[in-house]
Amino acid sequence: MAVDVQPRQSMPPLEFDYVIVGGGVGGCILANRLSANPSTQVLLLEAGGKDSSPLIAAPGGLLPIMMAGRHAWKFMSAPQVHLDGRMLYLPRGKVLGGGSSINGMAYDRGFHSDYDRWAQAGNRGWSFAEVMPYFKRLESFSPAHDDWHGADGPIQVTRAGQNHPFARAFIAAGQQAGYPFCADLNGAMREGFGAVDLTVGKGRRSSASSAYLRPVLKRPNLTVLTHAQTRKVLFDGRRPSGIAFVHAATERTAIARREVILCAGAINTPHLLMLSGIGPAAHLAEHGLPVVADLPGVGQGLQDHLAAHVKYRSTKPYSMLRYANPLRGALAMGQYLLARSGPLADPGMSVACFVKSDPALDEPDIKMLLVSALFGNNGRTMVPMHGFYAHINVARPEARGSVTLASADPDAPPVIDQNYNATENDRRVMREGIRIARHVFNQSAFDEVRGDEIAPGPDVQSDAEIDAYIRANAEADYHSVGTARMGQDAMAVVDAQLRVHGLDRLRVVDASIMPHLPGGNTAIPVAMIAEKAADMILGIAPPAPAAIPGDR
Repeated sequence: MAVDVQPRQSMPPLEFDYVIVGGGVGGCILANRLSANPSTQVLLLEAGGKDSSPLIAAPGGLLPIMMAGRHAWKFMSAPQVHLDGRMLYLPRGKVLGGGSSINGMAYDRGFHSDYDRWAQAGNRGWSFAEVMPYFKRLESFSPAHDDWHGADGPIQVTRAGQNHPFARAFIAAGQQAGYPFCADLNGAMREGFGAVDLTVGKGRRSSASSAYLRPVLKRPNLTVLTHAQTRKVLFDGRRPSGIAFVHAATERTAIARREVILCAGAINTPHLLMLSGIGPAAHLAEHGLPVVADLPGVGQGLQDHLAAHVKYRSTKPYSMLRYANPLRGALAMGQYLLARSGPLADPGMSVACFVKSDPALDEPDIKMLLVSALFGNNGRTMVPMHGFYAHINVARPEARGSVTLASADPDAPPVIDQNYNATENDRRVMREGIRIARHVFNQSAFDEVRGDEIAPGPDVQSDAEIDAYIRANAEADYHSVGTARMGQDAMAVVDAQLRVHGLDRLRVVDASIMPHLPGGNTAIPVAMIAEKAADMILGIAPPAPAAIPGDR
């Protein structure tokens, strides 16, 4: 018989200078930076557990992590109107390190113009030249260092090799198709085919937890509580005073003498704000929640990348499927344990490209990543067939959705509606991405390994047929942003210092503050945001803007 275990009576409140909610990328970085002063007391609350699984540390352990979903919030989207009414799987990190402990380890800053757009919208201090020093501060790039990369930051970054037959074919085919080779996709020019940079060092995943949090866990002024479920922000009048949370089946309160900082991500942060009475007044009233601050932008403006795929069977047994064989798998494990090398030291995604759907564009609007295996079910199953595919994104989609309350019960997941594929331009660009991927795969460089086209399939050619394929098969790419966005207009939630409008001592430091979705992965932009936020909170002057020669 199931027993409903209710939290025990609350205990005396804890008291700290800073209370950080969420042990993901932003939370781990802030816990490190804010506790550097031994006189400052810092509490970090994480709803998930520790990142102690060896599969997290091993880059090649990505697939079993995704398949098990043990370290994720297993959210599902609302039915997507423009994707045949399907509900899409939306895992979010629920473990120390957050998404950086379970993601594909791509080190991707986005386009320079992404941040210039943020600044042009009235957010002073957020242009690319101004945030570039923070990108360099957070990384230690190997094997080489130049003006585009940092040398002594906490996060280890390495450039993926291009020796795999599929990777070599992809780079060569891109050039055969008329696209340039790009020596550094995070450098001066973000166009063409090149190697992916990875948050991997010495054969191990370099997550925000392993890079920032684990080295400082013994600081006596830093307290980290895992399996701590935050319920709401507490207020003294309209002044945020702390956090109510449940830990070990006990109701707890943490008082913040200086600030409460939300780092719970673009889904959980707006959910928590609304449960705390911060959000659209009419929506809060629908759920019987008292209004502390009427901020209509909370939960609005959600953006995410949608992924479509062009898949081919391989005529050669070169894909990751070969390691599904028990003997090969055991050998790979031994190689990794002894030398931190082999397939478990490689996430299996080493090359990518940025291309234009229209040559007249100023910069690319399509990203493609080559995957050296055939996966289904949002990456949770491996197809028992050797193959490869292009993972295609509209780099900067126009569609925006929302995160809203399903109920006032904090244990009830929110309603997540990305509104994927909603605009004609988003549909056009994705359609062109499908065609460009086919064009690349049909170059002679792939002749040695290219088998039949599995998806969309040779019969899918017209605009209407490709659109129907996308509607029926596209998947979420887990890059949610924008639900507590930075700005000065009526729908903005935080200012350029990341302080919640109208509320003293409450900040948001995660992907929800992004005014626009960057044209790439989001973990490293969040790390940059957290590094910059730490300076803001501590009153440290920002570094001088970087000189950006030949900026594109």
